[in-house]
Amino acid sequence: MVGYNVQAAVDAKHHLIVAHEVTNNGIDRDQLTSMAKLARSEMGVEKLSAVADRGYYKSAEILACHEAGITVFVPKSVTSSATAHGRFSRDDFIYNAETNEYRCPANERLIWRFMTVEHGLKLNRYWSSNCQQCSLKEKCTPSVERRVIRWEHEAVLDEMQTRLDNAPDMMRIRRQTVEHPFGTIKAWMGATHFLTKTIERVSTEMSLHVLAYNMKRVIKLLGSEAIMHA
Repeated sequence: MVGYNVQAAVDAKHHLIVAHEVTNNGIDRDQLTSMAKLARSEMGVEKLSAVADRGYYKSAEILACHEAGITVFVPKSVTSSATAHGRFSRDDFIYNAETNEYRCPANERLIWRFMTVEHGLKLNRYWSSNCQQCSLKEKCTPSVERRVIRWEHEAVLDEMQTRLDNAPDMMRIRRQTVEHPFGTIKAWMGATHFLTKTIERVSTEMSLHVLAYNMKRVIKLLGSEAIMHA
């Protein structure tokens, strides 16, 4: 679907598309909250659990869902090269909320140093003064010391990670739920994908595909006689 990005929310129980949107924004990270709120509104529920792939991982979006009362499951994006180079990852540093400090793999304390604001986010920085003498420094950092950055609302991200750790099948369920509707619609479209141009026409075309998919899905679930009676 070149040139357009289709966002969709699928009901995990019946595999029905409950909400969708066509955008010109090719970045999924900015769409999590808006799509989750739209799905909640369309389903007419107060509480909603939303599962998305790592392409939707964005701290501000996860916080916005949390503040809106929407429980999200989004795996963390791996952006650090430390693990690829055989060094300790950030997950190896354990945060203590009571003392506001980290404990490193060498059991040293990384204490709070200062706070900065970057891209509108308040970030706290921690490090130890003992890195130069540490026997594990080669496995930790090529810099003078290993610094850990913590967002002011990092606890929300930690809470979500705990949910994911306690629900290891969640991402498998997401694939089973989402891939079927999109795979079916893409098969209908064929190699040409969208036949129209401009976002208004493409949105209408996508809506027709979604309507047709949902109708066929409901007929399969309930039967044509039940649908006609309804």
